[in-house]
Amino acid sequence: MDSVLRRIHPEPATDVTILESYDVARPEPDGRPWIELCMVASLDGSTVVDGRSRGLSNACDTEVVLTLRDLADVIVVGAGTARAEGYGPPRKAGQRVGVVSNSGRVDERSALFSSGAGFLIVPESAPETTVETVRAGTTSVDLGLAIATLGVVAGDVAFVHAEGGPKLNGALASVDLIDELNLTLSPLLAGGNGPRVAVGGSDVSSAFDLAHLVVDEESFVFSRWVRRRAC
Repeated sequence: MDSVLRRIHPEPATDVTILESYDVARPEPDGRPWIELCMVASLDGSTVVDGRSRGLSNACDTEVVLTLRDLADVIVVGAGTARAEGYGPPRKAGQRVGVVSNSGRVDERSALFSSGAGFLIVPESAPETTVETVRAGTTSVDLGLAIATLGVVAGDVAFVHAEGGPKLNGALASVDLIDELNLTLSPLLAGGNGPRVAVGGSDVSSAFDLAHLVVDEESFVFSRWVRRRAC
């Protein structure tokens, strides 16, 4: 399925498919992979309902995520999100999923790891494991080094698709490793104390430019933002 959405920006307004919206050229900045972040948030800024993002999503949002996964070389996700959302192997044959964890404590028997699709991104201090591992940093993950060495387990990596959670997003933002943010705005008020798109890490002021804005028939808004960098 490739749903048709209404593109509002850039003009002229027109109908577009999800694949047309997201299958775009992505350069490799500074010799590293392009890093894209995909998240969904409620109208009041929460990224979860009852601790999970699925309550904010719909069929088009799911298709956006799956399309970006298919376009990417590697998926990266925080251990908490992988556990809460019940991650399994991706639908793209041979694709790897890197799970970021400072502790290295994961369920090695889960479908993600038992399938061989999952690997760990951990610091040197994490315990030994039977899961294939990228080690970067001493007591906490050095994301810059980790991204630079993904090729050790995943081959040629030009496009990294990140799916949160908010703590991983905050860590990526702190070291200016978000090149693209695909943010779905769900037409729901979530209430509660759910996290924002990015939490923790250091305060940042990173400017982005709006690349596209599309909507579906259920009033979900799909925005794509690209990091503004000095020429």
